[in-house]
Amino acid sequence: MRRSLINRGFNFTLVLLVLALISTTPRAWSQNQSTPAAPKSQINEAVAAPSAVGNGVTTTAPASRPPSVPAIGVGDLLKVGVLGAPESEQDVRVNSEGNVPLNLVGPVHVASLTAEEAQAAIAKKMVAGGFFTDPQVSVFVKEYATQGVSVMGEVQRPGVYPMLGARTLFDVISLAGGMSAKAGQIITITHRDHPQTPNNVLLTNNTAQSIQSNIDIYPGDTVVVSKAGIVYVVGDVHRPSGVTMENGTQMTVLQAIAMAEGTNPTAALGSAKIIRKSVHGPTELPLDLKKILAAKSPDVQLQSEDIIFVPGSAAKGAAMRSMEAIIQIATGLAVHSTY
Repeated sequence: MRRSLINRGFNFTLVLLVLALISTTPRAWSQNQSTPAAPKSQINEAVAAPSAVGNGVTTTAPASRPPSVPAIGVGDLLKVGVLGAPESEQDVRVNSEGNVPLNLVGPVHVASLTAEEAQAAIAKKMVAGGFFTDPQVSVFVKEYATQGVSVMGEVQRPGVYPMLGARTLFDVISLAGGMSAKAGQIITITHRDHPQTPNNVLLTNNTAQSIQSNIDIYPGDTVVVSKAGIVYVVGDVHRPSGVTMENGTQMTVLQAIAMAEGTNPTAALGSAKIIRKSVHGPTELPLDLKKILAAKSPDVQLQSEDIIFVPGSAAKGAAMRSMEAIIQIATGLAVHSTY
């Protein structure tokens, strides 16, 4: 009897354990199912998202811009064809209205479009006319109406140079014999399809920036190399001369005096002056070189075409030389100096 009661108690305990398991298992299962794994697309987006690196700067590099391509212009000769349809190939010249007359679809306006854009325009018209369902159109510029590039300004051999395709800026300058000794660092490029929006390029001695300045030049473009700013140092200095401004635009009085190999012992440093061009004609500005050299007065920034005149001590009583005489000396330097 006692053993029977023990067995009943054991069975009752076992039943309670089973009921407990049944009641808790679905709850755990439902909790696991309530937080499904993130979809693969979300994971990929999280991985691809750029991470911040201080001040809102991201590690993702900016998308590179597509290189500039020339637009088709009036008078250009194009070769147009459709892949798999050799009978459609033809050489056509862009007429004065900017259209090309094609055999199947008639005139198509392509002026001011790139070759790729012209391909899309021709393909669209072929599909609309029912000639092709998905034509693979090719447009190749065989001949530009203006096949030369004009190189002007401070180069060794200014002129118009033939160029059938795209070249770089450095290539074009090399064709013109390189830049002259008076060349500045600003080069202006005017594209034939955008004559109202010239592009200014600044040349530097930095290799990385110099590579970025080597932009594409196309037939019909005009390249103008600017002239560097010049200042003149005359009077009681070791080597009166015209001096090219640093970076084409920057120079101080002390730098200009140094380029002139300094002043002579007889120079009247406190009586120097700058002669500067203005809308009202040349004007005189006092320049106390003695204080500047002694660091008691700030150095003076110069402008292009400024003339620094350093008188000799013997000329102090005569109010130095006249402004006209100083300008005449500087003009002589401009003619004879090789900079």
